[in-house]
Amino acid sequence: MTRSARETPKRERGAGIALAVLGAVTLAVVAFTTPWRALPEAAPYVAPDPARDFSPEQIARAEAFDAAVSLPSYLSLGLTLVVAGVLVATPLGARLLGRLRGPWWLRALLGVLAISAVVAALRWPLGMWSETYLREYGLSTQTWGSWSADRIKNTAIGAVLTAIMVVAVIALARRYRRWWLPAAVGAFALTVLASFAYPVVIEPLFNDFKPMPAGALRSDLLAMAAKDGVPVEDVLVADASRRTTALNAYVSGFGATRRIVVYDTLLRAPADEVELVVAHELGHAKAGDVLYGTLVGALGAACGACLLYLITSAGPVRRRTGVSSAADPRAVGLLMGLLSLATVLSGPAQNVVSRHIEARADAHALDLTRQPATFVAMQKRLAVTNISDLSPNIIEYLLYASHPTTPQRIAMARSWALLNGAGEP
Repeated sequence: MTRSARETPKRERGAGIALAVLGAVTLAVVAFTTPWRALPEAAPYVAPDPARDFSPEQIARAEAFDAAVSLPSYLSLGLTLVVAGVLVATPLGARLLGRLRGPWWLRALLGVLAISAVVAALRWPLGMWSETYLREYGLSTQTWGSWSADRIKNTAIGAVLTAIMVVAVIALARRYRRWWLPAAVGAFALTVLASFAYPVVIEPLFNDFKPMPAGALRSDLLAMAAKDGVPVEDVLVADASRRTTALNAYVSGFGATRRIVVYDTLLRAPADEVELVVAHELGHAKAGDVLYGTLVGALGAACGACLLYLITSAGPVRRRTGVSSAADPRAVGLLMGLLSLATVLSGPAQNVVSRHIEARADAHALDLTRQPATFVAMQKRLAVTNISDLSPNIIEYLLYASHPTTPQRIAMARSWALLNGAGEP
């Protein structure tokens, strides 16, 4: 047995120990910091009931819309899994990428671009299919030209980020035997950097942002933020109406890049409802949810780097894919397939945590404004305008629901009202 062969199990053991430690730390952070209860235990239970707040016509419309968009969505997910499975379980990716010529880094870059372009082309008809339903139901205001431009930009951004990760892994694997260690550190740092830069680098590619016009609403929102103890220099308005009729607001970034953004479509709602939406976003800002999510995601990325090392070092994986190691430029397909699978498989767990964080932000909005009736009215407006799924099936709830359903959010508001003696709205 050669020295290199003897050292391989030791390197894998080190990566396995690091994965176990990082995984345990990540699970502990999530378990002990996730707000599993948004309201105190004394809060009365109120059952979510779509029929209590929505007419049969509204419920039927939401069900019809969900049925229409679910099929292309499921097909897109299936396509992602099939492509990832082919790249991870067969030598097809390595054979195709083996035809590329040039320096290893150029072959790796071309490989990422080629696979990204093929996957985007395969998904394109499904995206068009879904877009036709968004137009049919009045949610999309885009032309095919603007829709295509957005989709191409999304694909390009994804390809650039994937290329950075894949080329970095191959470069580290070519230089270091225990490449999982610098890869884990790099994955952590890249996740933090991307989240910090996203509001000022990526978001402006899709929307224009302007300070909310001076007036009573802006003054009230800034006063509410000051009362809440959340430093907010301004509230930005995104020109979302050139893309959608949906209502939304969000908080992104942290530190110097933190921003609270409302869609210009939301400004058509009554002022007190807009204030409640922003109060929800202030809840995220006050709790540091973006930074928290970034750090948890960074820990998960570091775990992923260790797991990637173990998988690409496994003999059966190398034999099935025809890739000698992660240092081989032909490993681009394998690495991209593993990244896709990790994204899909981690989604349900991320959604569980996200739903509880969103519920805490709802509770914060209620504590800050003390207007449960307005909260209920606002949730109904959002659900009807956005044609939200009021009763998602268990699969859709696990795969896609990053927020509680509208009936769940309304039920929590009623529970808060009963707890605080405000009368059930």
